[in-house]
Amino acid sequence: MEEDSALRTLFFPLRKRRSKDQEKDAMREQVVAMDTGHIYLGLLLHNHQPVGNFPSVIQQVYEQSYLPMLEALERHPGVRVSLHYTGSLLDWLEATHPEFLERIAALIQRGQVEIVGGGYYEPILPAIPDRDKIGQIRAFSERLHALFGTTPDGMWLAERVWEPSLPRYLEEAGIQWTILDDTHLKATGLDDDDLYGYYATEDQSGVLKVYATSKKLRYTIPWRPVAETIQWLRSLAKPGQQRIAVMGDDGEKFGSWPETGPYCWGEDGWVDAFLSALEQECDWLHTIPLGEYARSAPALGRIYIPTTSYIEMSEWSLPPRKAYQFGRLLHKLEENRENEILQFFRGGFWRNFLARYPEVNNQHKKMLRVHERVHAAGETEALRHLWKAQANDTYWHGLFGGAYMGHMRSAIYHHLIRAEHLADRVLHQNQPWQSYEFTDFDRDTHNELIIEGSAQNLYLAPERGGTLFEWDLRQSGHNILSVMARHPESYHQVLREYEQERRQKARQAATEPQALKPESPHTTVRTKEPDLDRLLVIDRHRRTSLKDHFLPAGLPFPSFLQNRYEELGDFIEQPYHTEVEQDEQGLLVTLTRQGKVKRAGALGPLPVLLTKQLVIARDAEYLSISYTLENRGRARLHTCFACEWNLHLLAGGKNEQAYCLIEGQAPALLDQNEEVADVQALHVGNTWLKQDIGFLISQKALLWRFSLDAVTGSEAGFERTHQGTCIVFLWPVVLDSGGVWRVRLDCTGSQPEGFRLS
Repeated sequence: MEEDSALRTLFFPLRKRRSKDQEKDAMREQVVAMDTGHIYLGLLLHNHQPVGNFPSVIQQVYEQSYLPMLEALERHPGVRVSLHYTGSLLDWLEATHPEFLERIAALIQRGQVEIVGGGYYEPILPAIPDRDKIGQIRAFSERLHALFGTTPDGMWLAERVWEPSLPRYLEEAGIQWTILDDTHLKATGLDDDDLYGYYATEDQSGVLKVYATSKKLRYTIPWRPVAETIQWLRSLAKPGQQRIAVMGDDGEKFGSWPETGPYCWGEDGWVDAFLSALEQECDWLHTIPLGEYARSAPALGRIYIPTTSYIEMSEWSLPPRKAYQFGRLLHKLEENRENEILQFFRGGFWRNFLARYPEVNNQHKKMLRVHERVHAAGETEALRHLWKAQANDTYWHGLFGGAYMGHMRSAIYHHLIRAEHLADRVLHQNQPWQSYEFTDFDRDTHNELIIEGSAQNLYLAPERGGTLFEWDLRQSGHNILSVMARHPESYHQVLREYEQERRQKARQAATEPQALKPESPHTTVRTKEPDLDRLLVIDRHRRTSLKDHFLPAGLPFPSFLQNRYEELGDFIEQPYHTEVEQDEQGLLVTLTRQGKVKRAGALGPLPVLLTKQLVIARDAEYLSISYTLENRGRARLHTCFACEWNLHLLAGGKNEQAYCLIEGQAPALLDQNEEVADVQALHVGNTWLKQDIGFLISQKALLWRFSLDAVTGSEAGFERTHQGTCIVFLWPVVLDSGGVWRVRLDCTGSQPEGFRLS
């Protein structure tokens, strides 16, 4: 061990003590000394785990990727790199593997590794308030200094989402350089040969240094033979020139991505072979941390980069049909090597995810609302929860689960509700309170009704069917309505084409056996179960609650489940008149709409006045809904009225902690589908969340409940993912002219005293 330490000290002689001028002089000496040409290589590995990810998943990635890469760097002291670990991952590492951080510190101390900063919880910086941009970056830099004794001057930009105003905020936060995709810089008119260095940019501020990560290196490391990458780098080495080739990419692709484990880390594994080659070629190929190069070498020039992200993100942010067309065109241009067109080929804009998915926009606008409260209160713990809730992973959707990852959506809302509750305790001096406001919460020019209090928050959309789209229960810190609708996605068409071709090949193979042919990994489609295309169901509207249906009498349950039914009323997504009364006990919200309900046959529709009154308790998790239907037509109305709820209680995958308990029946799993007659009381909940929702109904109802399963794609393949549970109460209604029908639902949000699953 002592000999090894001495060798390392010799290999990196007093590197940390060099001044900036000394670093520049040393690099100039290398340029002059090399007659055959040389080049620098800057490698930045970005390691990230989302807020709310399962600890077992993080542990698995640690064992597959993070630990093997650290061990490989220790085995290859001649390879110098930049490493980025996001704050959420760093916190997990400190809690579970503190020795890992000690080993990183040792690599930093000997000059082999440079640690890289960023937003603490990996937010999309343009999407969060400016005060939080600067706060998150500074807080993470302070954390890294406390752990490793060094303050980063560079940062990883989450998802490389760039907007031209960023330089001023990064500079204010102490950042001097960052890394983007080469497509960012090519959008300004630069070519590949212009990118072997960094550029200077600004926005009413000092200089920010910007590198471009090479697509060539990202696609060859680790996917192509080591010799191919070394040969390409050799072709870039020029006598007397100071150049750097840069690759910044996910550390997880070295072992935890599908089929990369044995390939990267097995016998004759790719990573050790690559690092060995870098050491062997050190006479002309010099690995260097990006910060050291930025301090020592001049900029290639000044540049102003347009709003963009990496090319796949610009595809995913488009509407699904356009995204599918864009993807096909992109692949065609790549196959034909139409580089002149590809350079200016751009898709959508990251912020369009807020338009594509109302659920994402809801989460984002909730974050902005909570931000104001937290900073007004000045509560430190609340600020930490707010920053956790700004983690980027569920604010968009692409190849990875993103917004469809239910457990992560739940975690983000949990931190938002906790931040809000802690701030409100300060602002309201820890006293019970309740308030309401008509405001354009989602920024679409229509006002929503926002009801908040010390026990619960309820968000209502009067212009969209008088529906309830958020119900925050502060005791558990859970938004029970954070359900993701099953949206159309561009990859659904890919899945349909794949399944059709697979079934056709299966039929041919039954009569004409054929030899198996290897398929290119770039065209391979994986599915975690067969015939997933037959599970594709696209929702008509957002999966909110208190949706008022008028359905054909005798409608089969499977027809509703598959969205194959006719809506007889004009109440869904339509405006309701809204009035609010408040007293010491709570709020009374009255929503009314006079609409029309179709009748069977050729008979014309009848006018129906629907009134729903909500009693919202001031200091308890309690909600009562009273429905009144009045037939204002001249003929008898014979219909089926239904009240739809969509709840998110972390069911799915036969989770035994998520249950449904109907009075008089044994407990059942919440993600089961069933039809039950004459239901008057039930509980649904999750024992891990310590959350139970009770329903008590004044008139027995037919109950439909089913799991909302979306078909989503990821790097591991297509799969079904649970998004929530749909619960529908149905009543047959027969009303003569002028007749009135009523029903009441009492809902509790806390587990009652002595409640048991029995």
